[in-house]
Amino acid sequence: MERPALHDLGSNKMNSVTIKSEVDSSKYIEEVVRNSGSSFYWAMRNLPKNKRLAMFAIYAFCREVDDLADEVGKKEEKLYGLRQWRDEIEQMFCGRPRIAICQALMGPVKEFNLKKDDFYAVIDGMEMDALDSIRILDMDELILYCDRVACAVGRLSVKVFGLDDKVGTDLAFEQGLALQLTNILRDLDEDARSDRLYIPRELLESSGITGDDLSAILNHTKFEKVCENISNIAEKHFYRADQLVAGCDKKLIRPAIMMLEVYRSILQKLKRRGWKDLSSPVGLSRFQKLFIAFRYGFF
Repeated sequence: MERPALHDLGSNKMNSVTIKSEVDSSKYIEEVVRNSGSSFYWAMRNLPKNKRLAMFAIYAFCREVDDLADEVGKKEEKLYGLRQWRDEIEQMFCGRPRIAICQALMGPVKEFNLKKDDFYAVIDGMEMDALDSIRILDMDELILYCDRVACAVGRLSVKVFGLDDKVGTDLAFEQGLALQLTNILRDLDEDARSDRLYIPRELLESSGITGDDLSAILNHTKFEKVCENISNIAEKHFYRADQLVAGCDKKLIRPAIMMLEVYRSILQKLKRRGWKDLSSPVGLSRFQKLFIAFRYGFF
């Protein structure tokens, strides 16, 4: 199923992607998630129906804005499309959703008290990703980026799972940092081809790595040590997330646990591969994802 786009980068006009019924919008977002090839589908599919559809709608929103930020196009056009998404979120919270994803989100927003600021934070993160060239100055900026693109999604998710606000917010932060730092380490080579580097400049310079040429940075003899430092930070966030999970009703957060285990496995494989040959892809096979789903999804 081809996903209708919210935006038309060629004309900068909003497409009228509407679905007439709640049933149709639910089918649409489930199709988006199923066709994504993401482990997210397997992590969420055993939730109760209302929570499953809520999570699918959240994922479909995140997928749309992420695809917009990543696709080929001028920065101004992508930022324009993201501003359109801001308007759509505002319309949704005013009770006037105009497109399929926001129509699917309307029920979950009311049922689970999802926050407008968290949807806006995701868009803020995509605006960072939409820039022609990306360099992160320091750890504060890296944490801000991770909070927007990952922790905000976690805050929406724990509302759906039904966690206490304090525990849920803490878990969203720790898990979001763990997962996004793993993503950054996994995608170093791919991001560099798009003139993106999420490793903070302050960490590079503290290791004697200067300049702006990404090939020179990634092949610098000290870059391996910087990557190892980032992986150690990610492991600390995995550990803190584990501590929070231990105090929760695990039946409520099975999907969160499954996602933790998927990304923990990826980080472990990255550490075993090392940081010399960044072009060597690291990921999990379908079988490995299914194994994690069955091991951690049915307890």
